[in-house]
Amino acid sequence: MMGQEISAEDLCKILEDHKNWIRTHKKEGKRADLSDANLYANLSGNNLSGAKLSCTYLRNADLIRADLSHADLCKATLERTNLSDADLSDANLSDADLSDANLSDANLLSANLKGADLSGAKLSGADLSGADLSGAKLSGADLNGANLSDANLSGANLSRAYLRNVKLSDANLRGASLSSSTLERANLSDANLSDADLSDANLSRADLSRAKLSDANLNGANLSDANLSGANLNGANLRDADLTNADLWNANLAGADLTGADLTGADLTGAYLMGANLDNVIGLK
Repeated sequence: MMGQEISAEDLCKILEDHKNWIRTHKKEGKRADLSDANLYANLSGNNLSGAKLSCTYLRNADLIRADLSHADLCKATLERTNLSDADLSDANLSDADLSDANLSDANLLSANLKGADLSGAKLSGADLSGADLSGAKLSGADLNGANLSDANLSGANLSRAYLRNVKLSDANLRGASLSSSTLERANLSDANLSDADLSDANLSRADLSRAKLSDANLNGANLSDANLSGANLNGANLRDADLTNADLWNANLAGADLTGADLTGADLTGAYLMGANLDNVIGLK
């Protein structure tokens, strides 16, 4: 629901007071409170660090290179907003609508994006390390080259997302949906992907060393040339998966379902296969 209109004159006054509030370390001026407001102005390059913008309507707004660090944007409408190169570090964007927004190269370090809608958003090159994206919607999002190391993506929807060369080391993706996503050359070392849905995902040349993949669904996934050394695939579904030339050195495949999987050229040195289903496996020596 759209809120109150803010005149250009009032907005200028609010921004000037906020600038003084920041410049004097909160001794003068006033913290900007634009909660529930409708903002159609060009705010690119503006310093709104720490501003109150919860439930603010900023659809299609221009916020390129804006400083929104530590700002409260909870439940804000930012659909199709341009936030490229913006600083959103430590910002509260929980339950915000960022669908189809442009966040390319944005700084979202340790941001709260819990439950946010980022479906179709452009996040290539963005820094989301340490961010909370639990339960977030990222279906069809472009995250190519983004940094999501140590991020919390538990229960997030990343189906059909583009994640080439993304950094997801130590990330929590437990129960996340990554079906049909592109994770080619992604770094998922030490990531938690337990119970995650990776069916039909492209993980070719991905680094999954020491990753937790117990009970994960990798049915039909492309894991060719992937590094799965030391990974825990206990009880994982790898039916019809492509594991050609994959490194499974010391991997735990106990109870895994490898029916119809292609293991041609795969390195299974030290792999634990107790109770694994190897029916119709291709290339197993």
